[in-house]
Amino acid sequence: MKITRRNPTFTALGTLAMGLTACALAGCAPSSAQAGAEEVSEVRLGYFANVTHAPALVGLTEGLFEDSLGDLELQTEAFNAGPAAIEALSAGAIDATYIGPNPAINTFIQSGGASARIIAGATSGGAALVVRDGIDSPDDLSGANIASPQLGNTQDVALRSWLAGEGFETSTSGGGDVTVTPTENAQILALFQKGQLDGAWVPDPWASRLVLEADAHVLVDEAELWPDGEFPTTVLLVRADFAEAHPEVVERLLEGHVASVTWLDEHAAQAPGVINDALEDSTGKRLSDDVLARALENVTFSVDPHAAAFTTLVENGLEAGTQKEGSIDGLFDLRALNGLLRQDGAQPVSAAGLGEQ
Repeated sequence: MKITRRNPTFTALGTLAMGLTACALAGCAPSSAQAGAEEVSEVRLGYFANVTHAPALVGLTEGLFEDSLGDLELQTEAFNAGPAAIEALSAGAIDATYIGPNPAINTFIQSGGASARIIAGATSGGAALVVRDGIDSPDDLSGANIASPQLGNTQDVALRSWLAGEGFETSTSGGGDVTVTPTENAQILALFQKGQLDGAWVPDPWASRLVLEADAHVLVDEAELWPDGEFPTTVLLVRADFAEAHPEVVERLLEGHVASVTWLDEHAAQAPGVINDALEDSTGKRLSDDVLARALENVTFSVDPHAAAFTTLVENGLEAGTQKEGSIDGLFDLRALNGLLRQDGAQPVSAAGLGEQ
């Protein structure tokens, strides 16, 4: 199998040019007839160059997707945040993507359930609000400028929802008691170091980089806001029409994903080096050992998508003003995943009444 990595700018400016229409922005998807018109020879997979996407990184670096996909070509594209990946998925530029839960929820609701399905979990934990010196409690945030990776992404929603719970008003167009500034992760670090941001709610390794490289400190560890500290950070999402037309291809992709999560569980000592190799391949830069070690302490890799948390995530998105009202019944299709788990003698995971399992 050949793996082709596309420049992420190509996604933003090239493939999405045809998809940045009302249909794409509404989260709709090409018809099943389109997807099944030809036998597929490739799978197009999105991911982020984040520690929270380690199952994707390991699957690529260790050849686990290669083993599962066989003669199918794998094309990959790296994204900065979920909304951009959803635009690519909606436009038919990719077939599946590792992504945070809130953009997955958004596309499902906006398309009336037609756009995509979550087929597995990937990562829990690994997100935090980190702030500058002088901010030691929520009260100190009045008038602050806080960044998130992108409007409507999972950390953006978590930030806005938490701020609302603390009594602060925010606006998706800027302003309010606390200004939320959607900014790419790498720019967040640079702006924070220049004193142009007061904080950021970001995933790892960016939270760890801000702490260790920019003298930030953690004001809110998102794990503290969830029962047992477990909340979904990354899931595996597939375009619904692609899954319907090519279920055997989706199952082969899932085999690689399950193998990646299993590898991370069984190779804890090797994982930092492999993840860093993959990050360097995607971004041209490696993380420091201290940053990577701290980031990995904050995450758990699991194929369980923690579906029961998604009702709360919907409520958070509505409170944040970043999504429309709607049902997420049918968002999950865990049948292929649970089939693989049963074959391995593992316990199946739950869709929490929000789809097939």
